[in-house]
Amino acid sequence: MNFNQPTNNKIVPVLAAIIMNHDGSVLLAQRRPDKNNPLKWEFPGGKLKAKESPEYCLAREIQEELGIKISVRQLFSAVNYSYPHENILLLAYFAELLAGSVRLSDHQEVRWVPIEKLNAYDLSPADIPIVEKLIDNYSGSYL
Repeated sequence: MNFNQPTNNKIVPVLAAIIMNHDGSVLLAQRRPDKNNPLKWEFPGGKLKAKESPEYCLAREIQEELGIKISVRQLFSAVNYSYPHENILLLAYFAELLAGSVRLSDHQEVRWVPIEKLNAYDLSPADIPIVEKLIDNYSGSYL
């Protein structure tokens, strides 16, 4: 028996935004200490609700959590990951910042990080394969 597996097999769809800055850096957010994966860094996003499109959900979550407006672009990566509390399917989309200044509500801190330096952060486990793919595909170049 694997004790790291959640007790139910339900897969929860979770969305993440890879928001690129004009200089090629991306937005990382640090989870608050009172949340799951405390103090881990991640691409911001949230859980998909019933009857929402992924694009709508991601734009809504980013507006609610960070106070900024984004335009969701193409899907970049999909990662299945089993946390002790749930199984997730993390869908990472490229997104463009349209308006607003970051305001923290669900996160402790945010940083614009050059792609080649993303793996220096203590990342949430499900975000690690996304970071590795970004580094392999885009390090040192602009989208």
